[in-house]
Formats: sequence, C-alpha cells, structure tokens
Amino acid sequence: MSIKTDFFRKLSFVKNGKILFKRKQTNILSAAIILMVMILASGILGLIRDRLLAANFFIPGQQWQLDIYFASFRIPDMIFQVLVLGTLSAAFIPVFSEYLVEDEKRAYSLANSVLNLGMIIYFLLAGLVFVFAKPLSILITHSLSAEELNLMVSLIRMLLIAQGFFVYSNFLTGILQSNQRFLLPAFSSVLYNLGIIIGIIVLTPVVGIYGPILGVVLGALLHGLVQYPLAKNLGFNYSFKLDLKDKGIKKIAKLMVPRTLSFALDQISLSFAVFVATSLAAGSLSIYNFAQHLSNLPISLFGLTIGQAALPTLARESKKDLNNFKELFISSFHQIFYLALPASIILLVLRVPTVRLAFGAKNFPWEATLLTGQVVGVLALSIFSQGAIELLVRTFYAFQDTVTPLILKLVAVLVNVGLSFIFVFKFDFNILGLALAITLASLVHFVLLLLFLEKKIGSLFGAKVFLPLAKMILATFLSGLFLWWPMRILDRYILDTTKTINLIFLTLIVLISGIVVYFILSLLLKIQQLKHYLLVLQRFGRWRQVLSQSEEILDER
Repeated sequence: MSIKTDFFRKLSFVKNGKILFKRKQTNILSAAIILMVMILASGILGLIRDRLLAANFFIPGQQWQLDIYFASFRIPDMIFQVLVLGTLSAAFIPVFSEYLVEDEKRAYSLANSVLNLGMIIYFLLAGLVFVFAKPLSILITHSLSAEELNLMVSLIRMLLIAQGFFVYSNFLTGILQSNQRFLLPAFSSVLYNLGIIIGIIVLTPVVGIYGPILGVVLGALLHGLVQYPLAKNLGFNYSFKLDLKDKGIKKIAKLMVPRTLSFALDQISLSFAVFVATSLAAGSLSIYNFAQHLSNLPISLFGLTIGQAALPTLARESKKDLNNFKELFISSFHQIFYLALPASIILLVLRVPTVRLAFGAKNFPWEATLLTGQVVGVLALSIFSQGAIELLVRTFYAFQDTVTPLILKLVAVLVNVGLSFIFVFKFDFNILGLALAITLASLVHFVLLLLFLEKKIGSLFGAKVFLPLAKMILATFLSGLFLWWPMRILDRYILDTTKTINLIFLTLIVLISGIVVYFILSLLLKIQQLKHYLLVLQRFGRWRQVLSQSEEILDER
C-alpha cells in the first residue's frame, strides 16, 4: 500500500468518524444501543478508576481519605443535580424540542437564556457553598475529626470548579439530545472518566488524594469541550443573552419546580446515606460507593439509555396519537426488562468474582471484598426496578407532568430513609442495611409509578404487557441456575481462583453459559425483544444507513 493511499484511507476514516458523531439517531432502540456502547465504555473506565482508587487509597489506616473523597462530592453534586438535571430532563428538553419544530432560531435563543440563567444561579449557590463549606460538611458527616473535616472542605471547594464546567456541558447535552444526537453526549462521559484516571495516575504520586479531584476537573472540562463543536454546527452560538420575558423560560420554570424538588429529594436520600456510612467503620462509605458503581452500570446501560432515547419521541407522540404513545412505551418497557432481568441475576450470582476483578487490588482486603460483594448482591435485586423507573418517570415528563413523579418520589424517599434507619441502627445491618433499604424503596417506587401511569393512559395491566414479562422472568430464573451450577463446580473442584487468570476464566465461562441459555430460552419462549435487538444489531452492520434512517420504531407490530 502506497503512503498516499494509506493517508487518504486514514483521512476517510476520520471523516467517517465525524459523520458518525453528527448523524441523527431517530430510532429509539438504535439510539439506545449507541448510548449503551458508550456508557459501557464509560462504565469500564469507571471501574478502572475505582480499582485505581482502591489500589492507591484503600490502605489500612488510610481508608478515611477515600471516604472523604466520596463524601466531598455530596454537596457540589447536590447543587448540580437539583439545578441542572432537574431543569434538563423534565423541562428544557421538552420545551426546547417544541421550539425546534416551530422556530429553530427562537429555540437557540431560548437555549442561551436558560443556560445563562442556570450559570448565574449556579455561581451564586457555589459562592455560598465555598464560604460555608465547613458547616455544611459537619451537617452531612457528623463524626469527622478535624483533619478529615479540613480535607473535605478543601476537596469540596475544588469540586465546585468541576461542577461549573458540568453546568455548561450538560446544557450542550440537552441541545444535542433534543436534536436526537445521542452518541457525542455519551462519548463525553468516557472522556470524563478518562480525565479522572489521568489525575489518579499522573498526579496522585505528587499531590495524593488531590490527584483524582484535579482529574475530575479535567474530565468535566473535556466533557464540555467535545460537545460544543457539534452544538455549534447544529445552530447553537453561545451569547450572553438573558430574555426573561420569553414564554419558554416561564414554561420551563413551571415544569422544573416539581422536578427540581424531586432531585432535591434524591439528594436528601443520598446525603442520608453519607451521614450513616460515615458513622460506621472507616472504609464503609467507599465500599458502599464501589458496590453502587457496579450495580448502577446495568441500570445506566438499559434503563437510562432507553429512557433518554425514548423521551424526545414520546414527547412528540403524546401530542399526536395516544395509541401510538402506548405502543412506544410498552415496547421500550419490555426492552429494558429483557436486558435488566438477566443483568440482575448475573450480578447476583457473580457478585464476588466481579468485585474481585473490579477492585481486587493488593490493598483491598478479602473482608472488604466479601462485604462489597454482599452489598452488590442486594443492590442487584433492584436493577430491573431502577431501570424501569428511568423510563416511567420520563413517560410522565413526555406529558409535561412533573407533579406526579415528585409525589411518588417523596413516598419512595421516605420509605428509603425510614428503612435505612431501621436496618442500620435497629437491626445492626451496617451498610447492608442501606443497600436493602434502596432495593425495597425502588420496588415501591416502581410499582407506584406503574399504577399511576395506568391510571393516566390505561392498557398497562393486560396480557400484552405481562405475558412477555412472565416469559422473561422464567428465562432469567432458569439462566440463573445455569450461572450458579457451573460457578460452584468450577470454583470448588476445577479452577484455583486465587489466581487472577483462573478467576477471569471462571467469570467468562459462567457468563457465557448463562447468556447462551437465556438466548436459547428466548427463542423457545418466542420472546419478541430478542428479535428486536438482533434486528438492530444486524442493521448496525450497515451503520451508515442505520444512523441516517428515517423515524422508525422497533416494536411488536
């Protein structure tokens, strides 16, 4: 091959890569699978990040530093989650999507106004947190020493910079997703975790626990930088414009208030978990966070992706055709369960091998591995319900109903906090009590959302919905047996799993056997979702055509 030919081939590859990121993804399942690939990549980097954190900071006598690292995110995250995500998911995307259809120029004018208003509010709140970081830290972690408290205050103040970048970048994400460009926003999360990993590897030897925090700042910066060119290409040009008279601002404000309160409830629940975990043995909060990161990966993969991909289409169909809306919802609901149920059983059965592979650094003791595995096992039981909640909540948002999810979230948070207190302090379950409370509260939340959605749109409790679910549950149960039996036999009689290579072999063999059984049972039971995913994967062999396809939804019809 000539140098000239090789150069033009590389140039063509780069050009095709740019086209890939710019393409509109209008098929819900196709867009969701694109999101899954990127979230999986980000999740793998996230596990590498956690393994590096465990290796560098989960050292006997020093675990408290890692606890403080995780606890320091709580207050900056609270501001960001309440201010930005509450606005984006429930209010900005539906209203901005409406404006895009009617008047693109007006839509981007609205985007600038909302972004600037959000930045102003964030800087005001961040300034207050910067000044009052110490009393706020005492409020959510009541049992810290002076040294621990001073470290937490310093880390919080540094994280405020990162969250400032995130405010900007997540509005870019909202703009891109409203334009049905899902790939680049998902890729930005990969860069975020990459930034943290760079901070741990490069800066930790020099500045200790400040290394990963500086990595967070770098990752947040990259998160926004990579999205801006495409947003600009679509028509967004940033300007310091603040038109408070725009009707869209008022509409967003009206919609976001319940969602903001809903996120505030989430933050109360998470802050209570920090409060409880920091009152337990050193390292408890770190173990709890590691376990949550593992269990959250399949929730993000299957629940968040399909929920995000479905929202713009559901929002449009809610105003056009209620029957088509129901078909879209039921199809997306089944698609989540088809992947979330086996993910739950896989993580439940393989909890200890997974923890060992993910966090099994030299400094991570066996006792911590077992405890993390137990917490992962309990949280694994909530994967299907938490995944479905991501779609159910967004279904209410598609109707621009943010009040009902708020009320139901309040009930779920009260259940979570109440059960956490009982399990941890009365029954002495320690961090297992926190995991059990989350699992039970998420199940209550899921059932309530489904009941209220049935009341709103109807047709959700018939055979069309529950017969496919029953098939999936049966296939999942039988697959679980084919996961557990091989694992016990290989672990006890064949492989020495004290060696990493054998542990990898065990995990792969058991995982493949479970997946193959689930695949075969899906064929025998005629579970339609398998056909849907296979069709999409087949079409991804022609990725250019798929990414440029017209609006088409893969459902039972």
